[in-house]
Amino acid sequence: MSQTLAPSKVTARDPRGLKFVSIVEGAYNKAELSNEEAQRVNEAPGLADLVGGFIAKHRSPDPRFKLVKTLDIVVPADYVHKTHLSTFAEAHRSEFYFYDDNLTDQNFSRVTTQLEPGQKLKVDVFQIKETVSSEDCLAFLHSQQSILVGVQGASLVYEEKREKLPKNRGHISFDEKEALWQDAGGYRRVPRIEAVTGGVFGFRLGRFESPWVGYFCLLSFRDE
Repeated sequence: MSQTLAPSKVTARDPRGLKFVSIVEGAYNKAELSNEEAQRVNEAPGLADLVGGFIAKHRSPDPRFKLVKTLDIVVPADYVHKTHLSTFAEAHRSEFYFYDDNLTDQNFSRVTTQLEPGQKLKVDVFQIKETVSSEDCLAFLHSQQSILVGVQGASLVYEEKREKLPKNRGHISFDEKEALWQDAGGYRRVPRIEAVTGGVFGFRLGRFESPWVGYFCLLSFRDE
């Protein structure tokens, strides 16, 4: 009876591993560090986490999600989590062709990760290529080491980079299911920014329990 061999694990000594190491080596050499700079860089914490995050992001691409662009945003210095959505609505509600009345600080006070003033974020915009569930989306976000910032994150993307969003798409900003507002029908609601050709936008709520089709894009937030 034949045995099924386990797939071999690539290490830094294998050709593909050596290729990765050579890229790091090239970047290090290109920097032309002084002795003092090299010491500071070598002793600075976080390099292993940075490399580990890069590997985690790219090791198992899910063909159902296609990266279409990356945006940079900065949380405003006067950001206050408890009142942000009311402040946002006062400043921008009239700009939307549709604005859901349930997008309130009270309904969305719970959030997995609260944003902090001055925080710098990268926002990866992934187009959904085939029908997926909310659980699929959350699993993918966790694989990307995303931070879940919910509706507050979506509002900042609108404020700072709305013109950069892919058009004729709905852009979903997830949180864990338990952190999402639950409506009278028992559905958990997921915020999304609708970006339409011609500079028209909507701020809506989808249902966690419903599938997401190719019209939608997934917003993945991560610390810069």
